[in-house]
Amino acid sequence: MADRYLSLSATAPGRFLTRRLGLPQPAALRRWSAEHPSLDGGLLHLTAGTSALDLPPVLARTGLTPASSPPSPSSLAAVVLDATGVRDVDTLAEVHAALHPVVRSVAASGRIVLLGAPLDPEDHHRAAVQQALEGFTRSLGKEIGRGGTVNLVRLTDAAAAESTLRFLLSPKSAYVSGQVIGVGTGAITGPDDWSRPLAGRTALVTGAARGIGAAVAETLARDGARVVVLDVPAAERDARDLAARLGGGATALPLDITAADAGERIAAEVPDGLDALIHNAGVTRDRRLVNMPAERWSSVLDVNLASVLRTTDALLAKGALRPGGRIVATASIAGLAGNAGQTNYGASKAGVAGLVRALAPRALAEHGVTVNAVAPGFIETKMTAAVPLLIREAGRRMNSLAQGGLPVDVAETTAWLAHPASGAVNGQVVRVCGQSLLGA
Repeated sequence: MADRYLSLSATAPGRFLTRRLGLPQPAALRRWSAEHPSLDGGLLHLTAGTSALDLPPVLARTGLTPASSPPSPSSLAAVVLDATGVRDVDTLAEVHAALHPVVRSVAASGRIVLLGAPLDPEDHHRAAVQQALEGFTRSLGKEIGRGGTVNLVRLTDAAAAESTLRFLLSPKSAYVSGQVIGVGTGAITGPDDWSRPLAGRTALVTGAARGIGAAVAETLARDGARVVVLDVPAAERDARDLAARLGGGATALPLDITAADAGERIAAEVPDGLDALIHNAGVTRDRRLVNMPAERWSSVLDVNLASVLRTTDALLAKGALRPGGRIVATASIAGLAGNAGQTNYGASKAGVAGLVRALAPRALAEHGVTVNAVAPGFIETKMTAAVPLLIREAGRRMNSLAQGGLPVDVAETTAWLAHPASGAVNGQVVRVCGQSLLGA
């Protein structure tokens, strides 16, 4: 369903009316397209404190042109502030000093990315000011406006964060804001072709016949993957139609993911192994706990959590995920912040986040596989189009971008986590919610 308020607020009368009434003024977001794959404008690199990062070569490969300083108003596509060297309150002031003069120069749909250091338990002063960067990031994300985003990346090695910086400094991250992303260390091998990083790789997407799952499948195929489109037998026709449209050897797998032997059947479908396992399948059976029968509870937990646990365990045990593989599960802000009428759904999605954080270190150590999750907020789908008008409008506006996201926003984030150069991103739960006002 079209967001009529977004369209109205983009007109001159709409802008006047919304300003006079103090209503949200969402900006049309710049998303990736083959015709416009990059943001418009320059990239300004700033530093607070003394940094040891070798950042310029990585930034040079983002495709953005280095900006002159001082920049002119609305001339900047992005600002990257390296604050890894912030160690005390005095150097924290350099964050303000660096960004205060340039915030007005960030263009519509621009990006501000702060780089911070991992929190050091041996140095509580440094840990305090590095933690302060999170509050700064999330607050600035709520101020910047005009479709801009602000995120924080914690890292020690710039090269290991290249795929993350490319993602955050591109139109692909349009609905990701206010996030804190940890990037580890390790040798990272970039793809031969960054425009088709998944070429030669096989990805399986559950619940892929329609909605967000279909968008994920399409985006992975765009990036070169051979996609296995898995969905329930009742959706087989839609799954086969999608696989035919994707091409590139895509196939459909009609399968109930809750089946006890789902993992074994998936492994049989991909005898040469998987490079990406995308757990997207999910259901809702909303009702307040006092009115919720056991069946509504168990059906949601079985699809959204138990099936993820079973199939992941089975495929790892069989070695069906190749070294360098990626597991990306779907959580939700309902699991992080809670939602009335969704104790079953919230429990299942919080469980996914717990799975990711616990399994990620072991899966990487034992199998060479990373485990991460996306946590969508209000995404414009057929399901949200059926939500009553006032609740739907509240869902759209209660985020820093004052609008709902699109399935492609979840898909682009999933594709970044599935990227072969994202091997240092592990154990992360990344919200795709326009910086929802719900939750952290």
